[in-house]
Amino acid sequence: MKNNNLTDGNIPQQIKMIAVPASVGFFFNTMYNVVDTYFGGLVSTDALAALSLSFPVFFMIIALGSGISSGSTALIANALGAQDEKRANLYALQALSFSVIISLFLTVAGYLVAPYLFKILGAEGAYLSIATEYINIILLGSVFFGLTFVINGILNAEGDTKTFRNFLIFGFFLNCLFDPMFMFGWFGFPALGLAGVAWATVLIQLLGVIYMGRILAKRNVFCRGCWHLFYPQKKYFKEIARQGFPASLNLMTVAIGVFIITYFVAPFGKAAVAAYGIATRIDQIAVMPSIGLNVAALTLVGQNNGAKKFDRCLEVFKIVIRYGLFLSLIGIAGVYFFAEKLMAFFTDDPEVINTGVHYLYISILVYAAYTILYIVVSVLQGFKKPNFALWIGTYRQILAPMIFFYVFSQVMGWGIDGVWWGIFAINWTAVIISLLYAKRIFEKIVGNNKKFL
Repeated sequence: MKNNNLTDGNIPQQIKMIAVPASVGFFFNTMYNVVDTYFGGLVSTDALAALSLSFPVFFMIIALGSGISSGSTALIANALGAQDEKRANLYALQALSFSVIISLFLTVAGYLVAPYLFKILGAEGAYLSIATEYINIILLGSVFFGLTFVINGILNAEGDTKTFRNFLIFGFFLNCLFDPMFMFGWFGFPALGLAGVAWATVLIQLLGVIYMGRILAKRNVFCRGCWHLFYPQKKYFKEIARQGFPASLNLMTVAIGVFIITYFVAPFGKAAVAAYGIATRIDQIAVMPSIGLNVAALTLVGQNNGAKKFDRCLEVFKIVIRYGLFLSLIGIAGVYFFAEKLMAFFTDDPEVINTGVHYLYISILVYAAYTILYIVVSVLQGFKKPNFALWIGTYRQILAPMIFFYVFSQVMGWGIDGVWWGIFAINWTAVIISLLYAKRIFEKIVGNNKKFL
């Protein structure tokens, strides 16, 4: 592998080198999903509903791929930091093999389970048929999803976030062409309806594997005579699973968390549910610039931990937190001054707009908390301590919401404001827990003679 040494040099410059391309890539990935939603809506209401219905299964693919990716980054970055390129190569090849096996298992499980899941959620007739056809095609391409995630994880370990950024930008523009081309039957292609959206996504992921795989090949990962290293090895599979699965499970708690919030918001009417759905998209866009910092934190801490440069790990943490808080302030200001216009961009319903604006004025007080939480989780992953992500995710998404939302909205009689302030309380208490835990870890690794923050 190419060892892009991040254990020396200017830390702020290295953070920017990794974080900026990653953030740009995440933006285009979000826009990619917006395009799918837009064209799905042009097919029919059933098609749009089928996209939403398929989300839990699709999210499983994303969660597993993302978890294995971050786990691979942690292991490979630590090996590169220790100047052990042979071990880094072995982790990379084993991660690719692990991803293929897990993806194939998920494909089979998805084919068997998805139709029954959709029926449980109330789908029937044409609605069920459209959703099943869509998700079956996505499942067929799950190997490609898994491989793009893992290849990105390998490249991230070297500090390369530009390759994935380029793929996401390229994929976004291809999706703008492929969606209508396959849906409506342009250029002689048969009109496939919503299935065309699925085929477009699978094809783009395949192209991503080819493009990113070629980049990886140039880094000498696929050396002659080392193909036997692809064969599953229990020891390395266990390490990858130990690092990756907690992150995957943490992402899966997000889906449960959305269900819990919706459960508490729904009694206040459809306008409240719609307002929350729109406003959370605005939240995502507002905090997006800081997401690249998570990748930078994971990569830099991983390499420096492997090199046993623990003081430098602490310095990375401090600088990334400062950058994250600064970017949070920009997001807070933007949403505060333009909250009403942002809501009005998505809907013209006055009740939805007013409810959404009120939510956003409370939600902006949580942006800094999101940033700190994501950075702490990434730093701990860099130290090869992935389990905290699952613990804090379970607290934030499942345990605390059931307590805070009930107490604030019903016992204390705050109504829907109780849910909004519950989100505030949950995330800031999670920040306190996270910082105390991170402080303890740094004291063990670095020592007590260094100031934590």
